[in-house]
Amino acid sequence: MERYPIAQRVKVIQAYYENGCSNQNAYRALRDFFGQFNRPNVRTIGKMMQKFEQTGSVGDVKTPVHARTARTAENIAGVRDSVVEEPSTSTRRRAQQLHLSRSSLMNIILKDLHLHAYKVQLTQELKPLDHFKRRQCSEWWQEMATVHDQFSKKIIFSGEVHFHLSGFVNKQNCRIWADDNPRVIAEKPMHSQRVTVWCGLWTGGIIGPYFFQNEAGQAVTVISVRYREMITNFLWPELEDMDVDDMWFQQDGATCHTANETMALLREKFDGRIISRCGDVNCPPRSCDLTPLDFFLWGYLKEKEYVDKPATIQELKNEIIRHVNGIEPQLCLSVIENCDLRMEVCRRSRGEHLPDILFHM
Repeated sequence: MERYPIAQRVKVIQAYYENGCSNQNAYRALRDFFGQFNRPNVRTIGKMMQKFEQTGSVGDVKTPVHARTARTAENIAGVRDSVVEEPSTSTRRRAQQLHLSRSSLMNIILKDLHLHAYKVQLTQELKPLDHFKRRQCSEWWQEMATVHDQFSKKIIFSGEVHFHLSGFVNKQNCRIWADDNPRVIAEKPMHSQRVTVWCGLWTGGIIGPYFFQNEAGQAVTVISVRYREMITNFLWPELEDMDVDDMWFQQDGATCHTANETMALLREKFDGRIISRCGDVNCPPRSCDLTPLDFFLWGYLKEKEYVDKPATIQELKNEIIRHVNGIEPQLCLSVIENCDLRMEVCRRSRGEHLPDILFHM
């Protein structure tokens, strides 16, 4: 009824009483005043009359505003001081300390102080010399990108990771609602079965996966000999149809990767173009935020593969293969472009962590 001004509402009331207190008759009588299509319908006329008879007024009924008993100036100031002094205290604990209900505290925080809850971002600790190495690598990266605008698209990023069959149970986010405690226990083996997977990532897609395993299909430790077997028997055949004359190869500084025989094998195809400890360009340690497999691929796969809860090692492998094959080259290109951005941010921050990446992406 708010779209009808007071004068029009008065006309409706008059028409109602002048036409035998009938909603239908009033509707007909109002045609000349409102026009055929602008007059209130029979139901609206009935609501107007009901409200008029209950309140004696054709105006809008104002909802009473309840006095704020908890959101007083004193309590707002107290919450503000508490947050400034201890910003990480939980709302439940803070409400107890200030003798407020949790709902009142939340109203003050959100509606009066306009504060937001931010998650703590976890990242790997950097050692004193790491900042220099990260800055040095990012500056070299920028120089190469200046000379060759497609430089980052000519790098094969590689690495391996473990995938455990049991996955994990986050009990902090797991609740079971019931009348009685069901006493549910999630059993996990002390030594969970796992697979060890190697992959390569470049703008053309994903190379792999390759599983480090014995003849029985069980995961084995990645040592230099096995790593070289992977390169010879798997990586080289995968690269046969690729033009690797100007391609770079990146790997972390694990001992199995940087053994003399391994580096000599890699130089057969990537001579002068190896990004690694003991390579042509040093790969900075503890820099998961700068390597695409660490900041993208492994997390992406772990988020996907446990959805269907694989029950056997073979099912786990099948899930890994399925999701790796489902990654389109366009996604890999976006990841590489993001890596360029990360290198630029690392250079600007002089080797520090990447706050622009962690908190704004």
